[in-house]
Order: sequence, then C-alpha cells, then structure tokens
Amino acid sequence: MNCITLIGMPACGKSTVGVILAKTLGKNFVDVDLVIQEQEGKLLQEIIDEKGTAYFKKVEEKILAGLQLENCVIATGGSAIYYDAAMSNLSKLGIIVYIKLPFETIVDRLNNIKTRGIILEKGQTLKDLYDERIPLYEKYADVIIDGETKNPEEVITRIMAKLN
Repeated sequence: MNCITLIGMPACGKSTVGVILAKTLGKNFVDVDLVIQEQEGKLLQEIIDEKGTAYFKKVEEKILAGLQLENCVIATGGSAIYYDAAMSNLSKLGIIVYIKLPFETIVDRLNNIKTRGIILEKGQTLKDLYDERIPLYEKYADVIIDGETKNPEEVITRIMAKLN
C-alpha cells in the first residue's frame, strides 16, 4: 500500500504532475492511458472510434482492476471513477489523490477534446461530463488537491504537504 493514484478530469495535470511526483518521491510512474494504448496497439481515440465507448470502458476497467503495483505513482484516465472494482483495487494499492479544477480551467486547458480519447456519450457536453464526474472524484478521493495553478510544481508541493 505505497502507491499514489491521481484522479481527476482530463487536463487537470495527472500525467504531468505524476511524472514529476514519481521522480520527487523515488517511485515508478504508470500512466494507465498509455498501458491501454500499448495493450490495444491503438491510440485511445482510435479505440473509441473503432470499437465504441462500451468496449473502451471494459478494457479500462479490466486494466485498472487488475493492476498489481508497488512504490509507484499512477495517473488514471478521467473515467476511472466509473468502475467500483477498479477504484477498490486502486484504494488497496495506496492513497487516491483528486486534482480538482474548476470547469472553466478544464475548458481552457482542453484544446484537443476530439482526439484525446475522452468518453463523451452521444449528446453529452463536457459540462455534463464534469457535473457527472465531480461527485465520483470526491467520493473516491482520500485527498483533494486544488489544482488551480499553471505550475505543476505547486500542485506537487500541495500533494506533498497533504501526504505529510
């Protein structure tokens, strides 16, 4: 139980913060989106476009629920919180940190929504997705970090302060 899992909306900084946090703490870094891409041999958006969101969700859930890691920082996809078994597994691996950002900041940062591999159901807006996910992030988080900054180092400082 020595991993740190980062959850939050796309563009909240999970991957960027995760790499630096792992280096700072002397831990390994695992980006679940990259694990999915490697396993499937396709980009996230290609998986969604070619096989659909239901297939993507099954793959993501299976990978998250099956992770067996030690001494690492894990950056999840933004949709990780939809899977109880996956979140239970991540909780067993260590602490779950939610990097929270206001909707407006997500919109400002998210300039590649059509190619990033974000699961938006037909007719669903980014605001709908945000409103749906926030309570789930808060439900699963052991620690909530205000990510409203342009500086990943500041987010890491906030995480470190909460962990200590």
